[in-house]
Amino acid sequence: MASLSAISEELAEIDGQIADIFRALSNGFQKLEKMKDSNRQSRQLEELTGKMRECKRLIKEFDREAKDMEYQNDPDTNKMLNDKKQSMVKELNSYVALKKQYASNLETKRVDLFDGPGEGLGEENVLLASSMTNQQLMDKGNHMMDETDQAIERSKKVVHDTVNVGTETAAALKAQTEQMSRIVNELDSIHFSIKKASQLVKEIGRQVATDRCIMAFLFLIVIGVIAIIIVKLVNPHNKDIRDIPGFAPPAPSRKLLWSPN
Repeated sequence: MASLSAISEELAEIDGQIADIFRALSNGFQKLEKMKDSNRQSRQLEELTGKMRECKRLIKEFDREAKDMEYQNDPDTNKMLNDKKQSMVKELNSYVALKKQYASNLETKRVDLFDGPGEGLGEENVLLASSMTNQQLMDKGNHMMDETDQAIERSKKVVHDTVNVGTETAAALKAQTEQMSRIVNELDSIHFSIKKASQLVKEIGRQVATDRCIMAFLFLIVIGVIAIIIVKLVNPHNKDIRDIPGFAPPAPSRKLLWSPN
């Protein structure tokens, strides 16, 4: 039978990653068994749970890749790939059940520590891996993986909603910024208009002052003309200037007559 690397390099790579995770899970549970502190056990279980989630993701990826290649593989190869996937799922479910066993033991220890109600609750709700059939292990593992997928989808939805809210907030801030920019430009225009109006008022003021001076000058001229008219009307027999003593009229100009010799 052909090896995975001969069928698909990607399948072989995924299989190698899953094998690495299974070795890490095996070593992790061995360390967990030797730990006595409950807090350290809880942290170790959280780390192992993360590895199991990653392993589940890789198994799904392996399954998708195998299904994409069904049409070009022979039936024996497809059966081998399906058996490989089932073996991975079974091994993962065994670690999931083992993790639930340790989690139940930790919960029982906490209840005993605080003398709270519900003693033996873990034993009632959790089946040990040794007492469960392969189908039960697979069902349990699939159920837990489905719950994990649902939690991940809810987290993705929260992140998506948060991104949408952030996008809308950024758009609103951009619109407000543009509006503030327009207001500043309008204020600059108003300030410029006020400045031009002030200059125009000053010019009008200067023009009004000039017009007043001209009007005053014209008024004086009119008064002078009126005064002259009044004087003429009051004293119509005013002497001619030639009758004034000591006045000598200018001598008439003499024309030089020139004749040729």
